[in-house]
Amino acid sequence: MSDEIMPRGLWTGAYYNEGAGRVDPFDTLREECGVFGVFGHPDAASLSYYGLHALQHRGEESTGMCVTDGSEFNYHRGMGLVKEVFDRDKLVSLVGDRSIGHVRYSTSGDSRLTNAQPLIFKYRDGDLAVATNGNIVNAPKIRRELEQSGSIFQTTSDTEVIAHLIARSPKDFVEAAKDALGQLVGGFAFLLLTNDKLIAASDPNGLRPLTMGRLGDAYLFSSETCAFEVIGAETIREIQPGEMLVLDGSGLHEDRYTEPQRKALCAMEYIYFARPDSDMNGSNLHASRKRMGQVMAQESFVDADVVTGVPDSSISAAIGYAEQTGIPYELGLIKNKYTGRTFIQPSQELREQGVKMKLSAVRRVVEGKRVVMIDDSIVRGTTSRRIVNLLREAGATEVHVRITSPPFKNPCFYGIDTPDRGELIASYKSVEEICREINADTLEFLSPEGLIRAVGGDNAGDYKGGLCMACFDNDYPTRTDFDGEEKYGCTC
Repeated sequence: MSDEIMPRGLWTGAYYNEGAGRVDPFDTLREECGVFGVFGHPDAASLSYYGLHALQHRGEESTGMCVTDGSEFNYHRGMGLVKEVFDRDKLVSLVGDRSIGHVRYSTSGDSRLTNAQPLIFKYRDGDLAVATNGNIVNAPKIRRELEQSGSIFQTTSDTEVIAHLIARSPKDFVEAAKDALGQLVGGFAFLLLTNDKLIAASDPNGLRPLTMGRLGDAYLFSSETCAFEVIGAETIREIQPGEMLVLDGSGLHEDRYTEPQRKALCAMEYIYFARPDSDMNGSNLHASRKRMGQVMAQESFVDADVVTGVPDSSISAAIGYAEQTGIPYELGLIKNKYTGRTFIQPSQELREQGVKMKLSAVRRVVEGKRVVMIDDSIVRGTTSRRIVNLLREAGATEVHVRITSPPFKNPCFYGIDTPDRGELIASYKSVEEICREINADTLEFLSPEGLIRAVGGDNAGDYKGGLCMACFDNDYPTRTDFDGEEKYGCTC
């Protein structure tokens, strides 16, 4: 079976999405995981369950939760979806009023239970649980130095690095955590749990999102605000770059482990990753994506009969494009949400129709029509070509592709599981060449300036609108070269 044609989430193996991210006819980018934390609520495990379920789109391969009542850790981790890993009996056994949880995508073959988070450790001051979202660029270098000085690693996850740094420090837990975080380079949002403390920390550039909420007297932390909505909690604010919040028996203590650097929240959160009902930097994701479609229409109008979006992440932008141009928006493409539950081994012919199992063109909508197809990004180009061909096979007379992001040319070092630069089609082909490659009549990308204008929000006046756009323009906000000992992709 060819790696190129085996869909993610289909006929996967012993558990759902085993090996997710390595094979997929939909060559979309993989997310960098999600975290959720609770401090001071008697139903911490149940709240975490619902919070993680709301963050399921950020990681579908494994999930875990660690809960404490102040005396001991109760934890459970497993491979699969949140609803599969946690049942009623397991949730009842997770007793305590504080917890951290995690949903995860794996990369590079590291699809194993030992890497499922939160990672749990015992050290001189007791128990420690760690959950993170993002990537530590200099983790390989730190890991090698720790191993040379005697540390023994139990996982292949870079997240384990911070536990070793904390354990080797002679300082108390909070100061040791500050020192450890200060040694890391990359994009990350950490939740650290002991029996009496919970620490939430963001990287110095705010590359990975982390938000604080309240439910009664309890404090909550989440990668996205949509998780707060699910449990009826109030969003308080975002954790600032370089900030470290400490919660203990005496309440919330606002601190920082380093000075903030230029604000650089991952642009792909706005374009693709985050749920449309989440807010980031004072901007709602659905509204931002609609504006992307509107700006796209202003920059690259084309006369057509129908506008359609590639589900699900491009629907908002397609609505914006349609509203701006007056061209009717229609559901020209339908996503089958249940293919991920198929464990059978189909025939080779059916495997080669993997895209059609996950996406269908609505013939009565597109037949005989000039179609504008809105999508959020092009990675290798194979997905766009297959979807364009789906529309043509359904009778579309013209297919005009509009991408609501600039060309994706560079690998991500901060938590997105990206291919090598040589596999990114925009890094070696012009827009005209990509247009021919994907069999479109025309192709246009949103300009970087248009993206910044569409996102807006609280950081609109900052450098590049407070966004990291390195995947588009090669302008990385941190050092990325550590003499060959660096890592890009996902740390989790």
